Amino acid sequence: MILPSYLKKGDTVAIIATARKVSQEEIQPAVTFFESYGLSVLLGKNLFESSNQYAGTDLQRAEDLQWALNDKNIKAIIIARGGYGTVRLMEYVDFTEFKKHPKWVVGYSDVTVLHSAIHNIGVATLHATMPLNFSKNQSATRSLIKALLGKLTDIETEENYSNIEGTVKGQLVGGNLSLLYALSGTPFDIDTKDKILFIEDLDEYLYHLDRMIMQLKLSGKLSCLKGLIVGGMTDMKDNAIPFGKFPEEIILDAVKDYNYPVCFDFPAGHIDKNLAMYFGREVELTVNDTATLKFV
Repeated sequence: MILPSYLKKGDTVAIIATARKVSQEEIQPAVTFFESYGLSVLLGKNLFESSNQYAGTDLQRAEDLQWALNDKNIKAIIIARGGYGTVRLMEYVDFTEFKKHPKWVVGYSDVTVLHSAIHNIGVATLHATMPLNFSKNQSATRSLIKALLGKLTDIETEENYSNIEGTVKGQLVGGNLSLLYALSGTPFDIDTKDKILFIEDLDEYLYHLDRMIMQLKLSGKLSCLKGLIVGGMTDMKDNAIPFGKFPEEIILDAVKDYNYPVCFDFPAGHIDKNLAMYFGREVELTVNDTATLKFV
């Protein structure tokens, strides 16, 4: 796995939008934040374009992504926000120059598409908060800059008595469960063999959560893991006839035949305290009633 260089004062970061549209007012706090750490900020040419719900057409968003991937002077690509739309760009994007000159690609939620695609070409990425959310939680934003500077060492969770105990080492992969589910069978499908999988999601019906977890199980993605980390399962919904299980119960039922640690309530995902994580790096996961994830 190729690890991009960590950032230093004077380096350049690019902010682009691969999914929903954003305004200049929403992005300016992030520009100010990065500049306060001595970083230069470039904005994608099409960042503030609009096409229905998207930040410009598919081709405009793909143009900005390709520019940021190819420019050797850009050391990190910060995706402005999530929503939906990144998957629509993948047929237009070429990672050839990016692999020659790797850089950090940063984001979560819809950015899972890029995490998975880039993991498959052997480059680490950064699952972290995005500019649209910078004002929501300072600890999330601080963890992002720590990670970019190479100073992120570990993350600890609070107690959850549904955890399954154990200590394992492996490569960390994953992201938003809905996107992992949507990428199944595509060239960007994630390989989970002997890895530690992180999942999180937002605003899903419980029966659909069960369906996505069952897809991971039936496709063999759960049986071959070294460990499972569950982040925010936020604003889950139920039908008039209750599904009958909470998210933790759905997940525990799916992994009951496997022998690896499982951590719940990990502070990442669609929550305010969305702490940064390096995807593709080797980690050590220790789970008891609480859990610790160390980047080794």
